[in-house]
Amino acid sequence: MRDKALAFSGWVDRGMFWITPSMLVLGLIFSPLFLSWVPAIPYLFAYITFVMGVGCGRDHLKQVFSSPLPIILTLILSHVVAPLAAFALGSVWFGVSSPYTVGLVLFTVIPLGVSSVLWIELSGGSLALGLAMVLLDSVLSPVIVPGLIQLFFGTQLTFDTLHLMRDLLLMVVVPTVLGIVIYERSGGRFKQQAGPILLPISKIFFMLVILLNAAGIAPYAYELRGDLLSVIPAVLILVALGYMLGYYSPLLLRLKRPELLVTVSFAAGMRNNSLGLVLALGYFSPQAAVPVVLAILVQQPLATLHQFILRKFKPYPLKESLHS
Repeated sequence: MRDKALAFSGWVDRGMFWITPSMLVLGLIFSPLFLSWVPAIPYLFAYITFVMGVGCGRDHLKQVFSSPLPIILTLILSHVVAPLAAFALGSVWFGVSSPYTVGLVLFTVIPLGVSSVLWIELSGGSLALGLAMVLLDSVLSPVIVPGLIQLFFGTQLTFDTLHLMRDLLLMVVVPTVLGIVIYERSGGRFKQQAGPILLPISKIFFMLVILLNAAGIAPYAYELRGDLLSVIPAVLILVALGYMLGYYSPLLLRLKRPELLVTVSFAAGMRNNSLGLVLALGYFSPQAAVPVVLAILVQQPLATLHQFILRKFKPYPLKESLHS
């Protein structure tokens, strides 16, 4: 049973490239069947972040702060450079007050993607560093997300900041901290012992979050279909820019270790789009969710392309599987 459960978890990890768009398509097509389950998304998401948390302890955090430059660089790229680029691109492409500009900026201010840890591991990066960065950024998200949205749009965009911070605390911060506490109390053994139960459920919940988010936005998709062709290029440019800046910026600071370049590039290129969809649909107009939806489709294929380029032109030792 244990081996089958871990095999299923590994299968999901390796199949992210096609599972993600498949869940999106299913959610869009069969939206009426799943709409009543959309309110469950925050609770599913909280479980996923809890499982991530039980794999991290104080030693991981110590490793982060012992060499803080890669962390600082990644956060600056992700939440300063990328939002500025998104705001500039959206303002030129759609207009300053366009909900699509809001969506592009929202994509860049949400926390680093949990799935980036998978790609970091598969591509020979530093798993501990990647995991710690995602956790740290998630903990900071109740301040970063509403703060940057308010900074860029101010009075042009009104939303309940305190409610948004509360939801981020419940979906990300509290379950992550709880997971870390359990990791410490168990000496890191809890996830190892409970993994055959925790991991498959978290992967199922991950797929359900994508499917339900797609179901939630489906009623608006038909009305917005005419704008998709203009939004797709902007999203492609923005996501590709994240991978590119993440790879080349460390070189400017003479951070040339291969595993560091891999880690920062995937971390800076990927966002927690499931959380972004929850926030977009809960606090902004349906149009603001469109760039986040498209980013889900674009992010994973570009991660595959990025890994291919690393393998082809920068032949670092890449792993075939998380469970190999």
